[in-house]
Amino acid sequence: MTQIILAAEDGELNPLLPHLIEIVLSLVVFGLLYFLVKKYVMPNFEKTFSERTQAIEGGLAAAEAKQADVDAQMAALERRLGEAKHEAARIREEAREQGARIVAELREQGQAESGRIIEHGKAQIEAERQQAVTSLRAEVGSLATGLAGRIVGESLEDDERSNRVVERFLADLETLEASQTTNGDRSRR
Repeated sequence: MTQIILAAEDGELNPLLPHLIEIVLSLVVFGLLYFLVKKYVMPNFEKTFSERTQAIEGGLAAAEAKQADVDAQMAALERRLGEAKHEAARIREEAREQGARIVAELREQGQAESGRIIEHGKAQIEAERQQAVTSLRAEVGSLATGLAGRIVGESLEDDERSNRVVERFLADLETLEASQTTNGDRSRR
């Protein structure tokens, strides 16, 4: 079959096959072109490719360095933010404690002032009570003396005698009042 392709049946060359000189000339031109491309064009391509590769790798390295720097700054910012949060919490806690101390101090001052006002009021009430008792004693004494004078039918104008009568009357009243208070306490039980 190979012979059929190289030679036609009637001895003529096959028109589909090129002439031998064309094949040799094509191989020489192709070899020359291959040599020129390999010698002059490929080094420029390789140089350009290596420059681009270095530029890309350098860009990646710079990007990684910048990313590492950004990550370090972010970590520092997060650390500072955490410290600021802790500081704010500490300040809030101190303010809360200080507020509680102030409230306690004001409460103590209020209680002391209240106690002072109550004591002053009690002292004032006691003084007014003593004054009222003294005034009542004098009035009850004069009324008792007048009443006793009317009952007895003689004048009890003698101061010493009237004072004894008044004192005895008031002592009886106090005894009576004390016994009623004691009986009232027993009945409540």
